Amino acid sequence: MKRSGTLRLLSDLSAFGGAARLRELLAGDPAVRVRGSPDGRHLLLLRPLGTVAPQLLVAARGPGAELERAWPAGQPSPLDAFFLPWPARPALVLVWESGLTEVWGAGVGPGWRLLQSTELCPGGGARVVAVAALRGRLVWCEERQAGSEGPLGPPATAFSHCVCVRTLEPSGEASTSLGRTHVLLHHCPAFGLLASCRHLFLVPTATTWPGVAHVLLIWSPGKGKVIVAAPRLGLSYSKSLNPGRGDTWDFRTLLRGLPGLLSLREPLAVHTWAPTPHGLLLLDFGGTVSLVQSHGGTRAVGILQEAPVGSRGSAALGTFQGTLACVLGSTLELLDMGSGQLLERKVLSTDRVHLLEPPAPGMEDEEELETRGSLRLLSALGLFCVGWEAPQGVELPSAKDLVFEEACGYYQRRSLRGAQLTPEELRHSSTFRAPQALASILQGHLPPSTLLTMLRTELRDYRGLEQLKAQLVAGDDEEAGWTELAEQEVARLLRTELIGDQLAQLNTVFQALPTAAWGATLRALQLQTDGNGKLRSQAPPDVWKKVLGGITAVKEPPNGILPPFELLCQCLCRLEPRWLPPFVELAQQQGGPGWGAGGPGLPLYRRALAVLGEEGTRPEALELELLLSSGRPKAVLQAVGQLVQKEQWDRALDAGLALGPSSPLLRSEIFKLLLAEFAQHRRLDAHLPLLCRLCPPELAPAELLLLLRTYLPDEVGPPTPFPEPGAEPPLTVGLLKALLEQTETQGWPSGPVLSPYEDILWDPSTPPPTPPRDL
Repeated sequence: MKRSGTLRLLSDLSAFGGAARLRELLAGDPAVRVRGSPDGRHLLLLRPLGTVAPQLLVAARGPGAELERAWPAGQPSPLDAFFLPWPARPALVLVWESGLTEVWGAGVGPGWRLLQSTELCPGGGARVVAVAALRGRLVWCEERQAGSEGPLGPPATAFSHCVCVRTLEPSGEASTSLGRTHVLLHHCPAFGLLASCRHLFLVPTATTWPGVAHVLLIWSPGKGKVIVAAPRLGLSYSKSLNPGRGDTWDFRTLLRGLPGLLSLREPLAVHTWAPTPHGLLLLDFGGTVSLVQSHGGTRAVGILQEAPVGSRGSAALGTFQGTLACVLGSTLELLDMGSGQLLERKVLSTDRVHLLEPPAPGMEDEEELETRGSLRLLSALGLFCVGWEAPQGVELPSAKDLVFEEACGYYQRRSLRGAQLTPEELRHSSTFRAPQALASILQGHLPPSTLLTMLRTELRDYRGLEQLKAQLVAGDDEEAGWTELAEQEVARLLRTELIGDQLAQLNTVFQALPTAAWGATLRALQLQTDGNGKLRSQAPPDVWKKVLGGITAVKEPPNGILPPFELLCQCLCRLEPRWLPPFVELAQQQGGPGWGAGGPGLPLYRRALAVLGEEGTRPEALELELLLSSGRPKAVLQAVGQLVQKEQWDRALDAGLALGPSSPLLRSEIFKLLLAEFAQHRRLDAHLPLLCRLCPPELAPAELLLLLRTYLPDEVGPPTPFPEPGAEPPLTVGLLKALLEQTETQGWPSGPVLSPYEDILWDPSTPPPTPPRDL
């Protein structure tokens, strides 16, 4: 269903002070200049220099004094007037052709008061031809006498102008502060000055020398640069222009250093210029509307149904909600800014209509908030707004829905993935936090200060990412740039829910730049080593939950995409294999229910072993370390068994001794395993002191002897006092003595005495009891 444009009456002007004079000026003179204040409460009307009766009228809606001034014939009148975006009080500035400047303010007393009067051209001999106010700055183009800048000859007489700037800010309750004059351009032609919210456009006029009348300039004070553009040639160049650093340019020198700009001698044939937040709109005499963007690029917007009639025909351009509005005489045409398609055409009841700039963000009152996003039109009949009305039966989406829809389109344009992003995905995904925070604010849950606090880090990261991308495009220090880009991407992904495309992206980064990816993970997990060579982490549990989750039930991961934990283990195997066991041991301590550690599913050491490959193909040393550091009884016993097979007795004994009192059963099993080896051969004799320390404290001598009897090799023949040559020496009482002494600290055995002479082995320092005598 097609939407329709609506023209709604906001005020019949009766709410403004001096409504009768306001209607009279609007209806009487088509050349009157109209401007709205940043808060939307004041209207400024100026009959400029050259009209029959120059006059100024400032009308206020609601309570507030009006300001009206008139200048008789022969008396100098203002060249232009502007409202100043001062939040504390309404203020305006009047500039005369002679350079006289007056700053007026309201709210500091009854009516309007003259706050300051100054001269922009104190030396005399100069004439102001154009002026504009730009975010606390006053910019003007002045014509100087030929002798003031040296002898000028034809066609140098056309370059007798310069563009200057001064800061203009409030100071206290009833005064202003004007900075010193700084010249932006020397030896330039006469330029018209048009200001948007962030940019100043220097456009050619009817008096500009034709050789450069096809060139315009865009100055961005916030960026400290100027764009020199030739729309018809499709050329644009950027140069530094920052008054704070003392930058200034000679216009002729500037153009000579930019190739191709002087190849065209045909001036721009422009009927109407209009600054907008999107750039500079221009309407030519053929009815074509083009947009010069802030970077200097030019694109056609659309063609009007009617073309302007001569240079004196009135025309006004404006934009709202992606729509171009053009008032040409008594006709209002609405065109789509993207496609140029004519959306609607309305015939107005008057041909004297003025478009007003929207109020500055944050300065609107309650009435202006209702019309935010629409365009305001002013005529003698009243103040109107034009906007789009939804078709009947269609429910308008909420502000929260609009946030997610707009964010969805924005992220989709910046994304490299093929899958289509949906608003529903933005609602429930933790990847994009800015739309969720903004939606919460619109619901009244978060104040703006909280939003700024939440997004400050993301905004800083975003700015750094944009700078990094520009560095990579320019080819500066590519290796360091790619490393930093990988670190930022991994850090971002670790803040998201690692599933689907996010997990695939993490795998890609680790495969392409493993060192940078691991460095980012190291910082995210806050990994450090203590004095004992162990790893410790101060990362919050949420980060570990993402790292340890993502267990796959299948043996082979889909499409080769590994879960985060397996991905980190694989990266460590490639970079620093010796840190893999401490990392797995640390991860084992971080587990929670359902995280993949300390919960159901494969234990972490098994998941790490799976990354090393199939059993029998893994690096033996790394496998042993993983088994020993896992803390799992089966894994530790498996590792000790492998150490016994390799006859690495020290490591096997150390593994048992490293277990604390919380693992008595595991220590006992390791002791029995080594005791069996001790009973069968003599290769453990040199390590007997460590075996004694490993002996369980609750083991009684009787139990020790029973174990030894179980592990002793079977005798194949009658005992001999000495072993056969080449045979393994048997276990002797002398070797066994140390183990029995270790069990002595536990007291006498509590079980039955196996032999009346067993106590000889139990305590050699006590003589045996006297046998009973028969009387």
